[in-house]
Amino acid sequence: MTQTALSSGLKVGALLLLLILIYTGLFTSDRTTWLMEVTPVIIIVPLLLATQRRYPLTPLLYTLIFWHAIILMVGGMYTYAKVPIGFDVQEMFHLSRNPYDKLGHFFQGLVPALAAREILVRGGYVTGRKMTDFVVCCIALAISATYELIEWWAALAMGQGADDFLGTQGDPWDTQSDMFCALLGALTTVLLLGRPHQRQLGRLGQITL
Repeated sequence: MTQTALSSGLKVGALLLLLILIYTGLFTSDRTTWLMEVTPVIIIVPLLLATQRRYPLTPLLYTLIFWHAIILMVGGMYTYAKVPIGFDVQEMFHLSRNPYDKLGHFFQGLVPALAAREILVRGGYVTGRKMTDFVVCCIALAISATYELIEWWAALAMGQGADDFLGTQGDPWDTQSDMFCALLGALTTVLLLGRPHQRQLGRLGQITL
């Protein structure tokens, strides 16, 4: 793969995300909640564009970031507790609540874990596969815990108005289940994505500028 091909793919993906961002922002019923949910997308995508030549990422990581961004924007548009496809899944499996937010938290573990793995492996900061996998999972859980703290601070600041952002749906164990889903995402990274990711890291060193 050439740098030009990687750059072109990234720009196309960024354009698609921009169009989706505009659409969800126009048709959301709660713009404040939408903005809080999509803020990571607004920050990360320009950062990826700015660093694509100096520090290009693997196609796998770019792809998962793309899908994570869509999950965040859809959740922001409807609020996580009201995403239509979540109601379909709830009815299909006879669940007590809309599970769409759990998909978001799964990706909140999956994507940061893969990003952490990429940085650690490329920089040689950790030696040994087992130690790398352990540190990657710890980083993903730390990010998940930080997000839960942000939700707590939002609840304190906004009071009842934070319900749509929190999306707890009356579940007293929502925080714990959110972090468990993030852990499952991190474990998916180290157990299932490790080998293909390692192959892409090898090819990344052969990219022609």
